[in-house]
Amino acid sequence: MKVFRQLLFWGVLFVGIAFAQEQETVVPENPATATGQIQAEPVTDIVPPSSPQATQSAAVLQESERQEAPHPQLPVQETPRQSPVTRTQTAPQRRQQQDALVLYQNGNYPEAISVCESELRQDPTRVESYVVLCWSLVRNRQYAEAEQRAADGLKVSPYDLRLIEIFGEAKYYLGKNNGALEQFQRYVASVPESGSRVGAAYYFMGEIYIRQARYQHADISLSAAVKKEPLLDAWWTRLGYAREMAGNYYESLAAYDEALLLNAASADARNGKNRITSRLQ
Repeated sequence: MKVFRQLLFWGVLFVGIAFAQEQETVVPENPATATGQIQAEPVTDIVPPSSPQATQSAAVLQESERQEAPHPQLPVQETPRQSPVTRTQTAPQRRQQQDALVLYQNGNYPEAISVCESELRQDPTRVESYVVLCWSLVRNRQYAEAEQRAADGLKVSPYDLRLIEIFGEAKYYLGKNNGALEQFQRYVASVPESGSRVGAAYYFMGEIYIRQARYQHADISLSAAVKKEPLLDAWWTRLGYAREMAGNYYESLAAYDEALLLNAASADARNGKNRITSRLQ
């Protein structure tokens, strides 16, 4: 019995020691490690923001987002940055209208016509090009072309007063009196009193009425013209002539005198005054 107890004691002691040793052995949490495979770096291992590596990573991410993010479709003039090709194509287009107007103002009508025609081939709806084109055609005495191009422009913009007025001028020089008069009447009926061509429109109307021997109407129109442009002696001379033909001699003499005050060398005004003076003696 005593021997049996000793054997049982030593047996229990041996089992306890073995169990304790088994509990102290470290067991890997990842089974892959036990099989010799390399564990991937944790996804949550984020570099601190203060690190240069973190700054570079963030910059790369932001650049990637800028490249992939869709951009709104803006008109060309609103696009902040354009490619060199786009700049090359659009810069001359932005300058062309200004250049054509400068060419017209400098009296280079053929070149202004060429520039405007080039613009209209690119954009047939460009109203400003029609306007400068027609002005240049009239000044270059290409009246038939001016009439046609003004008609084309009015199909694009039927109420553009500049085209209406120059359309009337083209018809006037072509001898189309009624058509010209209609355009000038449309113009003066719609344009503000400060319109730059109001005086000219009244002058052309007066000349048409003289052609038609409607001298009282001519007096009214030319009086309005010199009221707008009082420093043009030629207009005062034509007003004197219209009044002379209407039999309004004293008013005619006053107009001739005004013309001579502005230009003492005006032969037409001097001859008109002499005619009226002889009639009134």
